[in-house]
Amino acid sequence: MNRTALFPFPDVDPGRDCPLCPRLVAFRQSARAEFPDWHNAPVPTFGAADASLLVVGLAPGLRGANRTGRPFTGDYAGDLLYDTLIRFGFAAGSFEARIDDSLTLVGAAVTNAVRCVPPENKPVGAEINACRPFLTETIGKFRNLKAIVALGRIAHDSTLKALKPFLSASPSAYTFSHGAMHRLSGPNGPLLFADSYHCSRYNTNTGRLTPEMFRDVFSAVRAEIDSTS
Repeated sequence: MNRTALFPFPDVDPGRDCPLCPRLVAFRQSARAEFPDWHNAPVPTFGAADASLLVVGLAPGLRGANRTGRPFTGDYAGDLLYDTLIRFGFAAGSFEARIDDSLTLVGAAVTNAVRCVPPENKPVGAEINACRPFLTETIGKFRNLKAIVALGRIAHDSTLKALKPFLSASPSAYTFSHGAMHRLSGPNGPLLFADSYHCSRYNTNTGRLTPEMFRDVFSAVRAEIDSTS
């Protein structure tokens, strides 16, 4: 495994035994006792150091990224996400829902607003706030960043708060809706900020999000990045 590709900026990811959120620490310890062969730790950012696109999700799934140690790997959400990234040239290789597959990201990176798995996939406000400095530092590391796609409202809100020093208005002025596009300033230049419903099984099973709706967001982002290259 190419650890450089998986961990482009290890200095901005929380340590394996991050103590910041007591509830998440307790949940992590319980998972380690029950599933000792799993990752069971904060899940680091995955992708290329020269990424022009950053995808921000909510948090690792218990049997997905918390098990494998790579964002969106091991659960249904990753199937749609990585298929879409491959389709639009942001990834190459084969996604097989395991960390030793041949998948690589091309000019893209994937991270989460909260790096540890929360009970019932629901982080609380204090946990989102405690993890935001890692998101802020991660965004700042990508010197070539041109676009961010936030998957779901929590990712949307936390990312905008991470970018607050660079915004021309309050984060609340940028309303979340699927397919919304906002042009922002970022720590390293202009950014296209795009929203999508989260690619969870629940959203796709209920029809709230279809693969076509999801692909439309990334098609627009691809066109924007290509036009500014």
